[in-house]
Amino acid sequence: MNDISRHRLVIAAIAGALAVLIGAFGAHLLPDRLVEIGVDAETLPRRLAQFDTGARYHLAHAVVLLALVALPVRASAALRWSFWLFLAGIVLFSGSLYVLVLTNTPWLGAITPIGGTCWIVAWILLAFLQPSSRKE
Repeated sequence: MNDISRHRLVIAAIAGALAVLIGAFGAHLLPDRLVEIGVDAETLPRRLAQFDTGARYHLAHAVVLLALVALPVRASAALRWSFWLFLAGIVLFSGSLYVLVLTNTPWLGAITPIGGTCWIVAWILLAFLQPSSRKE
């Protein structure tokens, strides 16, 4: 494994670990935290659902990052861009939902679609990856 692949593996592993930690926080501690900061009973289910959406998409795309490290494809601009756009999507989509929920700041939802767009472009770029010529 070369240094670039190792670096991306570490990023994928951290993204996955954070997804699990954040998901556990959302499942076990978040409801009480939201009540503490004054989220009303009507808004609470929506905020919990938003946080859950962020955590699910975060974990799914952390797995994609890991798969990109392991894919037997040639190094290319499409591979690099795809990896970094998947990571940007985690930060912008999931991250904006986490902050929106934890601060009860609905305008942050305007950032979320930017992360979704990053993911869409990253998925499309995968279509341009070329198989590696090495034989396993």
